[in-house]
Amino acid sequence: MQLFVPGVFKQKDETVSNLRGQAGHGQASSKLRAVAAVMLMLAAGNPAGFAQQVAGAGATGPDKAASDLPSAPAVAPTEPLNLRSTARDFSKPAGRLLGNPINIYRPTTIAKASFENSVRLTDLVKNGKIYLSLSDALALALENNYDIAIARYNLDIADTDLLRARAGSTLRGVNATVLTNTLGGSSQTLSSSGAPGGASSGAAAGSSGLVLSTDEVGPAPEALDPTLTGNIQLERTKTPSTSPFSGGSNNTNVYDFSYAQGFVTGTQLTVALNQSRATTSNAFSSYSPLDTANLKATLTQHLLQGAGIWVNKRFQYEGVINRRLTDSTFRQQILYTVNQVENIYWALVSAYEDVQAKQRAIEQSNKLLSDDRKQLEIGTVAPLQVVSDESAVATDQQALISSQNNLSYQQLIIKQAIARNLNDPALVAAPVIPTDRVSIEEIAEEKQPVEDLVQQAFQNRPELEQAALAIKKDSITLRGARNNLLPTLDAYAFYSGTGEGGTQNPKAICETSTGAFVSCEPGAYPPVSYSTALDRMLNNSFPDKGVGFNLTIPLRNRTAQADQARSLIEYRQAELHLEQLYTQIHIQVVNAQIALANDRELVKADLAARDYNQQSLDAEEKKLHLGASTTANVLQQERNLATAENNLIAAQATYAQARAALYQMLASTLQHYGINLNEAATGTVETAPVIPGVSTSKDATEPVAKPPAAQQN
Repeated sequence: MQLFVPGVFKQKDETVSNLRGQAGHGQASSKLRAVAAVMLMLAAGNPAGFAQQVAGAGATGPDKAASDLPSAPAVAPTEPLNLRSTARDFSKPAGRLLGNPINIYRPTTIAKASFENSVRLTDLVKNGKIYLSLSDALALALENNYDIAIARYNLDIADTDLLRARAGSTLRGVNATVLTNTLGGSSQTLSSSGAPGGASSGAAAGSSGLVLSTDEVGPAPEALDPTLTGNIQLERTKTPSTSPFSGGSNNTNVYDFSYAQGFVTGTQLTVALNQSRATTSNAFSSYSPLDTANLKATLTQHLLQGAGIWVNKRFQYEGVINRRLTDSTFRQQILYTVNQVENIYWALVSAYEDVQAKQRAIEQSNKLLSDDRKQLEIGTVAPLQVVSDESAVATDQQALISSQNNLSYQQLIIKQAIARNLNDPALVAAPVIPTDRVSIEEIAEEKQPVEDLVQQAFQNRPELEQAALAIKKDSITLRGARNNLLPTLDAYAFYSGTGEGGTQNPKAICETSTGAFVSCEPGAYPPVSYSTALDRMLNNSFPDKGVGFNLTIPLRNRTAQADQARSLIEYRQAELHLEQLYTQIHIQVVNAQIALANDRELVKADLAARDYNQQSLDAEEKKLHLGASTTANVLQQERNLATAENNLIAAQATYAQARAALYQMLASTLQHYGINLNEAATGTVETAPVIPGVSTSKDATEPVAKPPAAQQN
């Protein structure tokens, strides 16, 4: 679903090519220009028109026009997410008047959330084991992860807010927080720019130190949904007589109906039809029953406060921005969770490799123990050497058990990240075998100039998009607050017509020429039909019409002044927050590129160290067989090799996580992995992600610890 609001947004397929200036982003003059750039991207495609719109917030409002273009590229908007394949459009009413009108009064039903794992997870189970690639892990997370599933509902919630705004109601707000309830795999990201919906009552603290409390300041828009009101009253009274003109029985039936509707121009229309039928026993009433009908139409127009289309549609504009904020936050959620799951996966690989390394270490210790026992039998080694070997085996056994426990925990951590239901004992008990390993070849981002990467991050990061949209919302709030400063001046016009009819009261008394009162002769009061009464009501026989003005002038206007000043202060806060984001992202990208290059070189160094220690151990074992070395030297080389393998495993995991972190800092993870954002929004992944820079392990089997040789005997 693409949402367009005239004067607020115009989608652009082409990049705004003239948004790059000559000065670097780090210069102070580019800071406020960055604000104008992002807003320009989100505006109505007309830079001059948008500058006038912002300037229209008033002399005290934002006075920075978009003429000073920034060096940073325009933020690319998030692709509008469309959930129509699985759910209805909640930005539109459930029923239509031209269809079944009853539907608009029926409650909406929302399908129950699924707590079952996707079929993809079941397909990965083979022989009681889960053979998991990184691609499968990310696809399962997109389908099953609770953080993503919960965030997915926000898209529809934002649509319901837009439906409210189209009726002239205030916004309830949408959660714009990235959920971080999945355990493990810490992920680096900046926080969202704050909840994009209507502020709660009182001061509402937003994220990143922002205050979001004036979001709905300004006159309340007109209620755009028409209302039809009816009142039917049947009254029977009997009162005591205190004079010839009072008392008696009265039966009165009242039928009142009214229609009211507001318009975006600040206009209110009310049409009221009041009808009554009265029967009385009072002889001084000429007609009984008496039918009365009155039709009155009143049109009221705001001339100052609350006047104009823009003021009355501002919540609709904000509703569109809220939906775009929600789309952007959902993209940020996907970036965060994908990075988190990838970190969990590489932690699992590290734990898996660590168990295998510990198995190799204990195998070597057992072999050395076995050899020394044979040497002890023939008397070539001292008994103390065998005791030392047994101690080494026990130490390696304890390290193996600790590593296996860590592997079991990492397997459980990744299951809770990629599965929705862990109540199946078989699933909980099934070991997860990671099948992918990271390669250490350079990626293109390592060779690119860092400033190019920074500019790419400026264009893709959802945090910048959200901050820019928040500034756009604040500019809307500013205009509402400025309009709220004005006095209330309403012009109104009304027209009313009345008609009466009925039949002569049988007890009616007429006055004779002599002044006497006698019962009226039949026909003294000609009967008037109800249709004639209605005709008189409509044909201007008895009109009541007029015009007028209502003026309300607050003599001090302190509340409106405080709200307008506060909204402008919050706008200035948002400007600073946007520039702070640019600075933070710049540093993040630089740090991520440096960390990736360092981690790759560290892997190379640790790989060389591992190979050196392996060769040293082999050489020392050969010397031992030739009698040129000691068991202590061999044990020391085994420890050196174990340390080198642990360092290599940790370095490989760190490199893999650093590469994923760089992609996240650039907000390019989805493009690199081929993740479709709309598929993530629906929870149905048709195309599995393709992860570059990984290779399939040739020995992806469940590691099993062997008992020590001492226990074998």
